[in-house]
Amino acid sequence: MSKNSKELKRLLLEAERGGFLMKSSAENIGAWLGEKFLPEWAENALLELFRRRAFEELNDRFFKRIEFGTGGMRGRTIGKVPAFAELGRNSPQGTPEHAAVGSNNMNDFNVVRATMGLFNYCKKYSKKSGLKGSPRLVVAHDTRHFSGNFCDLAASTWTKLGGEAFVFGSPRSTPQLSFTVRNLGAMAGIVITASHNPYHDNGYKVYFSDGAQATSPHAEGIVAEVAKVKFSQTAKFLKVSKSKVKKVPKSSEDAYLKAIEESVIDGKIIKKVSPKAVFTSVHGTGAVMCPKILEKFGVKAEFVEEQMEMDPRFPTVKQPNPEYSETLQMALTRAEESGADFLMATDPDSDRLGTAIRCRNGKMRLLTGNMVGCMLAEYRASKMEELGIITSPANCAIIKTFVTTPLQDKIAARHGIKCVNCLTGFKWIGSRLTKYESELESAAGSGFRKLPYSKRAELFQRHSTFFVFGGEESYGYLGTDLTRDKDANAAALMFCEMMASLKSKGITADEFLDEIYLKCGYFLEDLKSVYREGAKGAAAISSFLNVLDEKPLEEVAGIKVAKSVNFAKDEIFDADNVRIPKEKFFFYTLENGYSFAIRGSGTEPKIKFYAFAQENAKNPKDLKAAKAAARNTLDKVLEDLERKFELYSKD
Repeated sequence: MSKNSKELKRLLLEAERGGFLMKSSAENIGAWLGEKFLPEWAENALLELFRRRAFEELNDRFFKRIEFGTGGMRGRTIGKVPAFAELGRNSPQGTPEHAAVGSNNMNDFNVVRATMGLFNYCKKYSKKSGLKGSPRLVVAHDTRHFSGNFCDLAASTWTKLGGEAFVFGSPRSTPQLSFTVRNLGAMAGIVITASHNPYHDNGYKVYFSDGAQATSPHAEGIVAEVAKVKFSQTAKFLKVSKSKVKKVPKSSEDAYLKAIEESVIDGKIIKKVSPKAVFTSVHGTGAVMCPKILEKFGVKAEFVEEQMEMDPRFPTVKQPNPEYSETLQMALTRAEESGADFLMATDPDSDRLGTAIRCRNGKMRLLTGNMVGCMLAEYRASKMEELGIITSPANCAIIKTFVTTPLQDKIAARHGIKCVNCLTGFKWIGSRLTKYESELESAAGSGFRKLPYSKRAELFQRHSTFFVFGGEESYGYLGTDLTRDKDANAAALMFCEMMASLKSKGITADEFLDEIYLKCGYFLEDLKSVYREGAKGAAAISSFLNVLDEKPLEEVAGIKVAKSVNFAKDEIFDADNVRIPKEKFFFYTLENGYSFAIRGSGTEPKIKFYAFAQENAKNPKDLKAAKAAARNTLDKVLEDLERKFELYSKD
């Protein structure tokens, strides 16, 4: 036993006896020390934190093991109180030498363990399925701290275990990883990203052979295999070796660009009208593909150059989330100065798109994810009908999540298209596309994949279901089934096409949105997220969800509940007659027709309240009154939900 190990065990015992550490924290620290896999720098970091009596930090790092869930894992890579042994030799962009030590952190140890478990599952699945050759993996990463290192570490681990691994060599978007898994015939994919989380976080998302994030039964199988891996087994994989790792070929990169282009229904209108846009990648991977594709289709894009540099610090924003108006301030200023028709912003892994449009009064207006999704759904359905792409509406689908606006259900109904609602997370949309593809393959064989878009659309409507559009309220959109995750690269192009079409008709985007409301009724949505970090925060969120599980709410903001649905207990079937998997998620309908949903975030330490307003509006005069009434009532609903959380989450 090393001198550090003896000292650490002594300090651990003293802290535990003194009541400075949670029981689970002490157990996890003890387990990590007992498995003897930590390198010297990691032991030094822990020793330093104990000597500094940074017990709150130690609790946050070790109160639980980072959850490797059905979509992967996400957590801090830089501690609130980083140890000097971790900071080491900082990079020019502020990346510490080592990711934060901790069972609840994203670090080398958890990345290696997860990759070993994923490989073991894929190897067993290959054998069971009679597949030949070693399991193939594709790994991509965004611009965050340690992203490149985690990518290399995962690929290195995979090849050391006997698998075949491909990497891009530089940052790429999440949707490109999704596409490339299928394009290269890989069994699995990993993307190292924490999406739009704060700079100190990173994550590890797992995709299966269909290009979508892993779902049942693979998800549960992967989770089980990861749980079997002992940390003592990770030690020999901690040193990166790239000798057997391959680079994703250029042909695959080119194929992804073509897939993005297929999202466009009427490309001529873009070049004809040439809308003027401002674009920012907010220091993320959107800088890789978006400028190329916008230029190819003739979009006059002005770039926010200060934010086009990929930087893990995200130095020009508080948080790299295009949902937040503060994140778009530089782009808004540029749009005001240039007279642009609209602006677009992508998040770090370029799967989400934030937008703002110039209204009839000349002012810029930020659009929510629900608004953009509804506009794209209406535009695409109408355009496909006009061009004869949709011939059998009943065999077409718009797919969305339950927490996405019910206005999309109304839009689908107007066009005779089914609207399929699924659980939160784009993996459920991706897996449904796999189902539709499998149905078509069973009926017509695999040759359809090489056919033109219009012919594939015809075959899907004849033998399966044709995918018109998919999206979620959190700024994620998808226009074709070639990629199985939300794609901001393609969404930017779809948005440009829609804006060009509106401009050609002399209609502004805000007028188009009001036209939809007058046809379907006025809908307004809002989201309130309550953050509770650390061990105490996790306990508060869990406590509140457990209360709802036992006793549903009976009223909110003085309005009685007409119906409550507990997705963890009730049997629910969607428009395809597919049973919805069980999940701790609650959906309520109020007596006035409004509704709301409650769920804990699967990737961040917060609970989310989604609220939906619905008012009748048959003429412009009614619309103005409907907007005011909806805003007023929705605010009261969200305020009361937060009050109830504070009340019921107390110990």
